[in-house]
Amino acid sequence: MYIQQAFKSLHEWWRYLVGFIIIFLASQIGSIPLLIAVMFKVMSDGGNIESIQDPNVMMTVLDSNLTLFLMLLSFAVGLLAIFLVVRYLHRQPFVQLTTSRRKTDWGRVFFGFGLITITTLVVTGLDYYSNPEDYVLQFDLVPFAILAVIALIMIPLQTSFEEYLFRGYLMQGIGVLAKNKWLPLVITSVVFGALHLANPEVDKFGNIIMIYYIGTGFFLGIMTLMDEGMELSLGFHAGNNLITALLVTADWTVFKTHSVLKDISEPSTGFDVVAPVFILYPIFLLIMAWRYKWRDWGEKLFGKVEEPIVIAEENTPNSTYIE
Repeated sequence: MYIQQAFKSLHEWWRYLVGFIIIFLASQIGSIPLLIAVMFKVMSDGGNIESIQDPNVMMTVLDSNLTLFLMLLSFAVGLLAIFLVVRYLHRQPFVQLTTSRRKTDWGRVFFGFGLITITTLVVTGLDYYSNPEDYVLQFDLVPFAILAVIALIMIPLQTSFEEYLFRGYLMQGIGVLAKNKWLPLVITSVVFGALHLANPEVDKFGNIIMIYYIGTGFFLGIMTLMDEGMELSLGFHAGNNLITALLVTADWTVFKTHSVLKDISEPSTGFDVVAPVFILYPIFLLIMAWRYKWRDWGEKLFGKVEEPIVIAEENTPNSTYIE
């Protein structure tokens, strides 16, 4: 079982507290280059340094490709911190944070990636041809090519950081401490959503957008617990953010990029928010459940997390875990 993987490593409560602090500090250090670059640009243009306290100024002073790279750099540093914390503080093989399988199932990663990518392309294509007045074609080869390189490298690092932190490190850590599965699912999903409060989408839609963010957290968490691993959520999250950055941008999104299209419509604060959570996500879960033969939903989502029985083998330093 996925959460039980943590029992095979050093899993005292204080290790998760120290580890989380280290990961948080590392991600903050990773954000310093963006701050320095923005400060230098504002000062060189003769602007007021205090203006960078405005998120809109912070995200628009530099070229959007440079801003995107520097913004995502903090997540890359945070991901490295997770790897080091897991490896040296918990003495846990990274594959055990990823999955309950013997090795990472890349087929699952690509399935999750493909599912959201194809869906987004189809939905966006249909909307574009149905409502062409809502979009502006802004494709520019050179900026787009630079964006594509940055996005293909950095966005998977960003999404992997979030997945390994919430669906991995905190899911396992809270699970082995709480001895159940529902509490880590609830906590990680709510915190995941709450961390998006600073996104510009919140100013555009209002607090109702939190239904989408928290709902997405639950969706990815359910996916991880049901599949006994993070592979599907890793692929899905990467596909969602990558195709969004490359395909469509808007003035009110967190990713303001040199994408192919720019959405100039006035989004609906009702249906646009709840449709993914209450329509698309259940459909995606049913597809995955059919594809990977998910069973026993109650146990996998609400069951107990019990430490495996360790049987020491005679005349050998190794032990066998009975789950």
